[in-house]
Amino acid sequence: MSKARGLFDEQIRLEKLSRKQDPLEQLGKHIDFDFFRKPLEKFFVKDSDRSRGGRPAYDYVLMFKILILQRYYNVSDDAIEYAILDRLSFMRFLGLGINDPVPDAKTIWLFRDKLTEGNVVEKLFGHLDNLLDKENIIVHKAKLIDASIVEVPVQRNSRDENKELKQGTIPEEWEENKLRQKDTDAQ
Repeated sequence: MSKARGLFDEQIRLEKLSRKQDPLEQLGKHIDFDFFRKPLEKFFVKDSDRSRGGRPAYDYVLMFKILILQRYYNVSDDAIEYAILDRLSFMRFLGLGINDPVPDAKTIWLFRDKLTEGNVVEKLFGHLDNLLDKENIIVHKAKLIDASIVEVPVQRNSRDENKELKQGTIPEEWEENKLRQKDTDAQ
């Protein structure tokens, strides 16, 4: 049963996450991520060409914090884009509200690629590790589990064919072309 949305639903949910000791909120309390603004701006200023127009760049610290999430949760660019859209704790860590735009996977990839090319990404993470050490914070890397739902084509096997497959044998009359189209492990 779905109830009508309330004005403070997001705030109430975030307060509940705080009571559960949201690790990203704790990290944000101990680390001043604005420390990374100056080196990021210094790196990207030499690379920016505003004459071409286009949409304004995302905040550099926001983008670096996305790389932090990727590293500590071990997720791809596409998966982190989805996770940011999906998880309130990630949005709060990044300083995003529910209506704020989220960088897409390509933007995240380009940002990391430029930092990697300039040999900056590892230096930034080295600084982050030093700050974590000073605060006596240990970050345990984790994995987000990606539950993919894939529609599988219906197998139109006869009863005899299904019986053979259950016994672990492949029907003799199946030729190479038919075998390529069948999943003999599916039941």
